[in-house]
Amino acid sequence: MWKKLCMLLTAAMLLLPAAALADVVINELMASNGLYENEESYDWVELYNDGSKTVDLSGWYLSDGKKNLQKFVFPKGTKLKPGAYLIVYCTGEDGIEPGKGSKFYASFSLSADGETLYLSDPDVNLVQKLEFPEQYVNVSYGLPAGGSEYGYLGDGTPGKKNGKTLYTGVTETPTGMTIGGFYPEGVTVTATPPRGAVLRYTLDGETPTEKSPEIPAEGIVLTETKAVRIRAFREGEVPSMPVSATYLIEPEQLTPVVCLVTDDKYLFNKRTGALVKGSGETPNYARELEYPVNIEYFNMAGVCEINQMGTFTASGHSARINAQKSIALYARKAYGADAFAFNPFPTRDYPGYKSLLLRGANSDYSATRLRDVVASSLAEGEGILYQDHVVIQVYINGRYWGHYNLREKINKHFIAAYEGVTDEAEIDAIDILTRTGTDRYTQNGGNEDWLELCDFCKTNDLNIPENLAYVEERLDIDSMFTHAAYQIILGNVDFTNVRVYRVPGGKWKYLLFDVEACWRNLDKTPLEYYIKPVKNKIQGFRHEPLNALLAVPEYRDKFLRRVAELLETRFQWSYVEARFDEVISQLEPILPRHIERWNNMKLKNWYTNISATKYYARVRPRKIPGLLQSAMKLTDEEVEYYFGDVLRLLEVTNAPPQE
Repeated sequence: MWKKLCMLLTAAMLLLPAAALADVVINELMASNGLYENEESYDWVELYNDGSKTVDLSGWYLSDGKKNLQKFVFPKGTKLKPGAYLIVYCTGEDGIEPGKGSKFYASFSLSADGETLYLSDPDVNLVQKLEFPEQYVNVSYGLPAGGSEYGYLGDGTPGKKNGKTLYTGVTETPTGMTIGGFYPEGVTVTATPPRGAVLRYTLDGETPTEKSPEIPAEGIVLTETKAVRIRAFREGEVPSMPVSATYLIEPEQLTPVVCLVTDDKYLFNKRTGALVKGSGETPNYARELEYPVNIEYFNMAGVCEINQMGTFTASGHSARINAQKSIALYARKAYGADAFAFNPFPTRDYPGYKSLLLRGANSDYSATRLRDVVASSLAEGEGILYQDHVVIQVYINGRYWGHYNLREKINKHFIAAYEGVTDEAEIDAIDILTRTGTDRYTQNGGNEDWLELCDFCKTNDLNIPENLAYVEERLDIDSMFTHAAYQIILGNVDFTNVRVYRVPGGKWKYLLFDVEACWRNLDKTPLEYYIKPVKNKIQGFRHEPLNALLAVPEYRDKFLRRVAELLETRFQWSYVEARFDEVISQLEPILPRHIERWNNMKLKNWYTNISATKYYARVRPRKIPGLLQSAMKLTDEEVEYYFGDVLRLLEVTNAPPQE
């Protein structure tokens, strides 16, 4: 009898819902995630096993739709141990791999306006239904540790134990904060709190906490440059998002200024700071993590054109080892705006930018700090995309951070603005490739057509009309010729800095960028990497399209004419010198302070480097016809035909002063 009863009880347990056996619950979620990695910021849902036995979640479902409870299915072998967590990232992207272990990826996204989540067992029996209200950026919602009621939890703790405090809502942000900017005589900072709230502040960039001081009745009196952050606190609620501004108690403004304000843990903390190496196997600055930051831009008149939250990350590659790192800035909708609604660049008419780059001169860090911006500016009006610039100074948390060049950041949005692409689907489909264009160097979109084009040029004679037509239909040849001409004339020895792009329905085009390794000598480099047999070894970029076309007489003629045209116009010394002098006049007044901050150069060495760079920029154009004659096997008659008049002009206009 007892044995039979046990068998009946066992059978009854097998019929119970999975949740009754497992105590698996939706423990925490975030539907407005403002922390980005590799330019992605997915919503997420955390499951927790509150029981005493491991649960096999194979075939379980998670969904945000009552009519379709099977939007995401946990793959076979998914198990959740007692006291363990797993995260489902809600991507909003189709065709994504489901994941494994403790990290999974669903194709649906969560709504920050609030919605309902459904957790079901393999038989689509509902295990849990969780309805959540409006959500706020970087504020999670879930169960407090040891609690049974859902609410706001404050900072998210994915994969970790939740805090014990439960909040009923989020306090509104303060209003009416004194505008940041230049106040030579000092300033008193005030702000208006939400009803029933207390305002607390910091002066070092840290987010105010309940332990931070309250704003005095008379306001915060400043007599030196400080970054002020103010936050509203109301009992029982998550504190507000902070509002921030930088007050520059400076005698004069010499350039436009960018001010960044954020927590030290995002900047210099050994474990998490984006601007330090850290102690992990992968340097912090190479992890492509984006953290929240308040961004201000003050134009040359001292007017604050933007003050908004966004994100930042360390930018660049090898130059990230420099003490003064380049910084990428992003406008993110999670923080209120998905664009910087201003345009600081003199040659552009765009209404705004999705991202910006604070470039710290990288490999030109301690030499001239201007090669890239001067050389790039020579491409203005020449039918090739390049990055515009503004010479600026930067402050981080009220500390002077030195000279930077504010640049347009290369991504799909930058290209879309230049090419006039406005449809979001088409913007997402823009192809951007670097170097050889292989999968490793695909920045956005796809590379199949590019690789096919390069391989075609390598193995086919373009003097055959149908072969030439194939290439002409896919490649913007003028763009390629202009790009190659600039690189050769400039003498950019960093020949790996080649990018190509294509908008939907368009041709492959070249983009001129990162040419700061130019004007260093009169050698042939990078000519030997650009002009060589199509079947030679690929070095840094795909050389086959250029050289296959140079084997076609009409395009050989067109390329040589393009080089001659640029030598005669853009590389006449009077034109180049004017670009140099414009930037030098902006740098000279600010370099002493920059050097004092970073101790990375000496002013007298800077003048020496400028003089040498000007010499190469002045003389190198005169050498180009001779270098091309050797590389392309030009006859003396051809050199005279294409470059005779230009050479005679340059012998006068580009002669060194001592000659």
